[in-house]
Amino acid sequence: MNKDQKNEVIELLKEKFSQYNNFYITDTEALTVAQVSNLRRTCFDKQVEMKVAKNTLIRKALESLDAEKYAGVYDSLHNVTALMFSENPKEPALIISSFRKGSNTDKPLLKAAFINGDIYTGNENLKALTQIKTKNELIGEVIGLLQSPAKRVIAALLNHHEQQAAGTATEAVVEAVVEAAVEAAPEAPSAEAPAAEA
Repeated sequence: MNKDQKNEVIELLKEKFSQYNNFYITDTEALTVAQVSNLRRTCFDKQVEMKVAKNTLIRKALESLDAEKYAGVYDSLHNVTALMFSENPKEPALIISSFRKGSNTDKPLLKAAFINGDIYTGNENLKALTQIKTKNELIGEVIGLLQSPAKRVIAALLNHHEQQAAGTATEAVVEAVVEAAVEAAPEAPSAEAPAAEA
């Protein structure tokens, strides 16, 4: 690869690192060509971009963007490196886990993950990364939490309204019964009866 080709790869990588807030650095060294093709296909189907590049070029791309911001991933740049870029922070972790189960292997290895500015290094973080909440999941949870008290207030208001309606109906029935009872009762003799003549 000549200098121009290297610069072209660096520019392409810089574009990807700038485009995505989430990327995974994986080790695909022990995978066969067929397995790598299968992994690429799975990534494509899940809207995850997979790029294989030389570690030195990856590092140069990251350093030229923000050397300090990405400093925590430099130690992970060794062996064969495949990068996975994704809008969804946990999708690459899910792909790796699923791929391992389907292939009955422990590859690809997770070397590091850069998730919205946070860096997770080491394969032992894979399970935790599969459980990260996506932005939409967090929004859904917040909406659910906000709706819960509102639903309780609405239910209480409806219950109160129903009780009032039931109370009003009961009062109307009692009034009707009292009126009917009054009309049906014989008139009591008047207290001022005329005095008998002597």
